[in-house]
Amino acid sequence: MGVTTRSATVAAATAAALSVSLLGCGIGADEDEASKPGRAPAEEAAARSRERVQAYLDAMTAKDVAAGRNQLCAALHEAFDAAATGPNGDFADHFTVPRAQITDVRPGPAGQQVSATVSVTVSSRTATRPLLFTVTRDGADWCISGEEPGGNTPGGTPTPAPTP
Repeated sequence: MGVTTRSATVAAATAAALSVSLLGCGIGADEDEASKPGRAPAEEAAARSRERVQAYLDAMTAKDVAAGRNQLCAALHEAFDAAATGPNGDFADHFTVPRAQITDVRPGPAGQQVSATVSVTVSSRTATRPLLFTVTRDGADWCISGEEPGGNTPGGTPTPAPTP
């Protein structure tokens, strides 16, 4: 009986030590929302989204198509390649972008919403238009998953797209 009791005691001690060591590694411990895959703190999400859109706006200003494409999610690359330098594309040769500015960053239903105003000059005419970018997390990286006319103002009201 001495051997059985001793084996049971060793097994119990081993199980207890293993449980404590696994909890130290995070296995079996409660995970908070920030540590789950695909989740990030709000501050990181806003900062990464702002960085991606600013890089895209800088690429538009510099007419650097490759740099602009690099800010987009892979699912948008084919459409971007087809339209970026076309007559209405963000990188069209017939206009310049003298000013592009981020005006608001906030969470949205499909990711972070980054609002910007972009001034476009064609010949001697300049027009400023609001754009709304959606930025999402794709694995460990962030990318622009959408762009549309309009945006949000810092006060919280949506900015409608201009009528043609």
